[in-house]
Amino acid sequence: MGSPVILLDVDGVLNPFERPSRRYRRHRCSPNGITFKLWLNARHGPALLELAEATGAELAWASYWCDNANEWIAPRIGLPALPFVPIPQFPGPDEGGTLGAWKARHVAAWAEARPFVWFEDEPDATERIAAVPDVAEHLLVEIDPMTGLTDAHLRAAGNWLRSRTN
Repeated sequence: MGSPVILLDVDGVLNPFERPSRRYRRHRCSPNGITFKLWLNARHGPALLELAEATGAELAWASYWCDNANEWIAPRIGLPALPFVPIPQFPGPDEGGTLGAWKARHVAAWAEARPFVWFEDEPDATERIAAVPDVAEHLLVEIDPMTGLTDAHLRAAGNWLRSRTN
């Protein structure tokens, strides 16, 4: 089965749509020559590392940023380079269904049999990941994209991960 995984989305999770507090700082990031303005909280990295260490989990990106998150997001919030789910560009509703469905199929395939926590803001991701055949045991922590990742989300993930090892 392997150790559990904590999967991180970027936009709407680590980068909320609005600045929810003064702890967030504006950053310009230019993956592939396209400039984005992101709100990032430097406290997220240490908190996520602590969560992973306390629960024996591995951190990984589950975002359209893919490996770009290692260059543009990780150093700004205090994370090392992480493995990532290779999520191809959304092909549109005819082939991909919804963004939540598209990401869910790639997340489930990448995680294989490993239990995982997924911090995600797509509104239909919970039902979409649950509908994937043979998906591993998981907890999708639904994030409000206006506020992003909070301490309550981290506690919920920690409680769930610790309950798997008892």
